[in-house]
Amino acid sequence: MSSIVVGAPPHARSLAGISPEILLSLRGAGTWLPAARGAVMFVVDGLGAIQLRQHAGHARVLSRAMAKKDIAATVFPSTTAAALTTLLTGAEPGVHGLAGYRVMDPDRGRVVGQIDGYEKDGLDPVAWQREPTVFERAAAEGLAPFAVSRRRYAEKGLTRAIMRGAEFVGEDDAAQRVRVALSLADRNDGAFVYCYLPELDQAGHKHGVDSAEWRGALELIDAALAPAVDAPSGIGAIVTSDHGMVDVPRHRHVLLRDGDPRLAGVRALGGEPRLLHVYLEPGADSAAAASVWREESGAAADVATREEAIGGGLFGSEVAPHVRDRIGDLLVAARGLWAFYDDRLANKQAQNMIGQHGSVTPEEMTVPLIRLGAYAR
Repeated sequence: MSSIVVGAPPHARSLAGISPEILLSLRGAGTWLPAARGAVMFVVDGLGAIQLRQHAGHARVLSRAMAKKDIAATVFPSTTAAALTTLLTGAEPGVHGLAGYRVMDPDRGRVVGQIDGYEKDGLDPVAWQREPTVFERAAAEGLAPFAVSRRRYAEKGLTRAIMRGAEFVGEDDAAQRVRVALSLADRNDGAFVYCYLPELDQAGHKHGVDSAEWRGALELIDAALAPAVDAPSGIGAIVTSDHGMVDVPRHRHVLLRDGDPRLAGVRALGGEPRLLHVYLEPGADSAAAASVWREESGAAADVATREEAIGGGLFGSEVAPHVRDRIGDLLVAARGLWAFYDDRLANKQAQNMIGQHGSVTPEEMTVPLIRLGAYAR
């Protein structure tokens, strides 16, 4: 059994079930959403349910609309590539394969990025992410699928990996993005519209959740989403997120340097500072390596072997054969406000990031699941 314990509340809905339920609602067959003639799924990147409640005064529209049980549990690891792919395929990371921020490409024997690896590392988005998207399923059912996001994302490999089948609509202004999404749903019966709002996440990474910049971004997003409360007749809207965020102070950085016992027998490090994928040299004893990581890291992290993580269902109830070796031999989940960095790297830019995510704290794992318009309670 895994020694990493996910901190999401037991009554939280699964992120994997949101888009399939929306498709059901468009046929009048939803199990927890009522029937709708069109739907919009707004994804506010980086908006945790706990942070939203703590900053209710800066998000009065969303806070008023959010009931106590309006929450969902994101995936493990709580990182954008894994969670957005689950939202847009209905599959867990163990099946869709985007199992971290950076993971091993077993065919090429090197760690590759899951957000920019298509451009930088030559990943084929269709071969790497094999699951059908919610947009492809919507089109097959005779529905109208759209994705509304920033213009610069239109030709990205990640867009091809997880938004295949959607008509992409580029809008750079957040408020206009929301208006366009609602209009598309209103003008196209049977529309499934995904609307992506990354502004809050970007403010959090740069300035931290406990910052005026983050609160300002939250106010901007809250105002932009106000029209969704009074969505056109018959249009349902969901506001959710991919993960929450915590602020990591400098004195909670664990800097991994030459001579550190934890790096003995390590081939490569992947993942991200809050959730490392540790890849060992061939033939290395993963149980022994896990013991070293546990002893050296102490209260800063929980550690699981790949087998423990898979057996404990951290990546979902199933891990596909082609995904298994993308997962680290060890998974190191930072506790509290800790983060782990490979200090041997010349580029220290990642150490300047304040707001972070990826691990299993409730702040990172619990996201809002707010129902508006035809979906409102």
